[in-house]
Amino acid sequence: MNKVFFSLFLFISSIFAGGNVNAANTETIEEDIYKTSLGDLKVSLIGHGSLRFVIDGKVIYVDPYSKVADYSKLEKADLILLTHEHADHLDKEAIEQIRKAPTRFVVNKTCFDILGYGELLGNGDTTLFDNIEIEAVPAYNIISKRPDREFYHPRGRGNGYVLTFGNLKVYVAGNTENIAEMSRLRGTIDIAFLPKNFPYTMTDEMFVDAAKRISPRYLYPYHFSEFDEDKITKELDGRGIKILVRPMTNK
Repeated sequence: MNKVFFSLFLFISSIFAGGNVNAANTETIEEDIYKTSLGDLKVSLIGHGSLRFVIDGKVIYVDPYSKVADYSKLEKADLILLTHEHADHLDKEAIEQIRKAPTRFVVNKTCFDILGYGELLGNGDTTLFDNIEIEAVPAYNIISKRPDREFYHPRGRGNGYVLTFGNLKVYVAGNTENIAEMSRLRGTIDIAFLPKNFPYTMTDEMFVDAAKRISPRYLYPYHFSEFDEDKITKELDGRGIKILVRPMTNK
């Protein structure tokens, strides 16, 4: 496997009322910075299926998960997106550590039923957060099933999300296989996060097919335990897709 290079490390401080900073409350999170028409977008793969986006002073988390970071040491959330109800995606402990009174939540129905709050989006629904458009898109299994023969992620239950930051679009796939709906996104996505941990999400072959369907400029594998970077890179060679592999170790 090719060596993984770190692009940028920043110490993120928790800021309390009155603007005071407690220097002891820090967590090292890697960030990649992308230029958008709304300003710089800071993108962090915190671990597993957990992401963070920071733009124009607003902090957005996707599926915060306590096993990959100490969220008590991270910035409070302006927006939290939840893809589905599984414990590694809906983690109440992590949520409580980053929520504040005005934190906004965008969730699917099963998360809404568990939490009892949040803005409910189903597949195909859209909403706005400041100047950021958020679209909930399908995320589901087409092959893999549990021992009881139910899909790990049934169609119509979970969400992926497409976030539009001005002139830049980010696709967070959620827990899904290489579903037909991905083809609709082809050529529109700048940054994609695709999962790869069969049987819950995708095999190498499914991952490659999904990447070809979407054809993002930048591709982050996430929600994986192992990733054959040389193999996947070879399969996608010549397609103009830059693969960015980030560590997926738990804290």
